[in-house]
Amino acid sequence: MITGVKGGKSWRIGTHAEVAWISGGVTTDLTITSAIPPVYETYATIVIPTEPEARRRREKVLLTLLSEHSADQPWWLGYLDNGNDDIVFPGAEKVDLYQSSWHYVLAEAGPDQAAAWRQNRPLSLGKGVLPDLMFPADRCWLFSTLWDDDWSCIGGPAALVNGFLRHPHLEARSVDLGQDATPPGHQAF
Repeated sequence: MITGVKGGKSWRIGTHAEVAWISGGVTTDLTITSAIPPVYETYATIVIPTEPEARRRREKVLLTLLSEHSADQPWWLGYLDNGNDDIVFPGAEKVDLYQSSWHYVLAEAGPDQAAAWRQNRPLSLGKGVLPDLMFPADRCWLFSTLWDDDWSCIGGPAALVNGFLRHPHLEARSVDLGQDATPPGHQAF
């Protein structure tokens, strides 16, 4: 088992084995499957607000909703190495993910660490503090924010995704497989 140390505690570092199910199911197009494999009941996109206070509120809501649908199990947190960002465990081995072979550091932790580990992330990156990729050990949902998008994607059970769609502090919309996942007024790169 490979570990990394953060805050005086050892955390399990993930390998390709933890994300092979994602790599084997994603596509290179504008559909939701560019970020989320087609294994879930429902899908949605959630816009990332540009205003920092709205972004912080969004992150708190996201973590609350995701926590309600992951029982008491660890989460895999993925941090994209884009050359400018905090990947939390800089010396850790990276895994390649998505068709562009982006490099991620994975750590097995939970929602508390997802909220805390990137507190010093520059606001100029516009993404907030959350990891770029999150899913619980049982893979019942997957949350992903691709590097070049100003929205996040989620796949999971209808009860979870509906919570995102109904929440007044989130700009979320349902997305079907095969449908362009780009939110109205946004541009995919």
